[in-house]
This record gives sequence, C-alpha cells and structure tokens, in this order.
Amino acid sequence: MTFQLGSALLDACVLAIVDKEDAYGYSLTQQIQSVMDISESTLYPVLRRLQKANCLTTYDQPYQGRNRRYYQITEQGRIRLLELLKEWQQYKEMVDCVLLGGKYDE
Repeated sequence: MTFQLGSALLDACVLAIVDKEDAYGYSLTQQIQSVMDISESTLYPVLRRLQKANCLTTYDQPYQGRNRRYYQITEQGRIRLLELLKEWQQYKEMVDCVLLGGKYDE
C-alpha cells in the first residue's frame, strides 16, 4: 500500500489483533505486514508506547528454550480500541466521500 499510515491507525491494528488473542512481537509484525508495510523496528516503539499508556501488558512464556514476550490487551486498551475504531469509521467515511464523489454529512 502506498498511503502513509499514522500512529493512530497502527495503534488500532495492534490493539485489534491483541484483542482477539495475546501475541508476541514477530507474530504481530507478520499479521500487520499482511495489510501494510511495516518492519519489526517500527512495531516495537508502538508496543512500548501502548504499554506506557496502559493499553497493553506483557508476560513471558518459554518457547524452544527461550522466552517469548507476549502482549495482552488491558481494559484501558479495549476502551482505546473502541475510540480508535470510531475515529477510523468517521475518517473512512470522509475519505470515501471525496474519492467516490459523494458529500460527507457529519
């Protein structure tokens, strides 16, 4: 995709994935890469920011002799996800109106 993606959309994607099931960094990267171009080095600051905002917590789990850090959504994260989904829907409707020649009514 060639469109620039803002941090709010990236936050929404991460929170939506983790809302369905806990995930570790590499698996998150793979899932997000299926819809947008992102590297692991871009994703980890997002994860830290969401942790700092109390939207995510972490726990470690052994996997093949190493620990894997899993991210889990918090109640605050679910609230933030709902806010972001509402904002996304409004933004999407406005862009669709411009691209498809309609008129957006608030």
